Amino acid sequence: MNHEPTVQSMPGAIVSGSSRGIGAAIARRLATAGYGVCINYVENEDSARTVAEEIVASGGRAIVVRADVGDCDQVQRMVKETAAAFGGIRIVVNNAGFSQHSTLDEMTVDDWSRAVAVNLSSAMFTVRAALPFLTNQPWGRVVNICSLRAMTGSDHGSHYAAAKSGLIGLTKSFALELAPLITVNAVSPGYTRTDMNATALATREAQIAAKIPAGRVAEPDEIAAAVAFLASEDAAYITGQTINVNGGIYM
Repeated sequence: MNHEPTVQSMPGAIVSGSSRGIGAAIARRLATAGYGVCINYVENEDSARTVAEEIVASGGRAIVVRADVGDCDQVQRMVKETAAAFGGIRIVVNNAGFSQHSTLDEMTVDDWSRAVAVNLSSAMFTVRAALPFLTNQPWGRVVNICSLRAMTGSDHGSHYAAAKSGLIGLTKSFALELAPLITVNAVSPGYTRTDMNATALATREAQIAAKIPAGRVAEPDEIAAAVAFLASEDAAYITGQTINVNGGIYM
């Protein structure tokens, strides 16, 4: 007998940094799959509420939680609120990111610490807080959103590239530690049409697209599609992997 819960009783999914861009697209995908979704934000409350309202209007379930994922205490509160709202947690997507153009001589210690906290430490905080709920499910999924810069490095954001590179190591380590019940993978987007890339695309989109074998930048939903697959039951035999969704700019 299949004891898998129905769509309406599916547990929760946390998507950090999901008020816009890739995170919002992931949240919509997971809500369509039946999960109750935590829409997380730090500053963009209006955008977060808009995403949640869209999900609810489409028949899904969503809550909005303000939490700085670089702060362990705030993450623990977010996780508890999500589990209480949806009767558990099956999926964690560590999507929140902090990026800035800053060369080594310009970068402050606070800049470095913030990049590491949001891009790397937050994943550990969230998975650790969610672990009791993830292990209470028949299976669980963790998907970490990495970056092209983890592969190539950066001449204007070494703190971002270093933190995202660390996230790949964390992904592999968690995959080993949490197997076989929970799979842990990373998705590494290339250039994607998001607010984070808006300035570069506004001035150099043609030049950027010319470097990409696919001939264009990605749309957020194309990244979300890969995440949704890795978060599904169909991806049960994939763990510890980093999937590059970048149009071929890095192979």
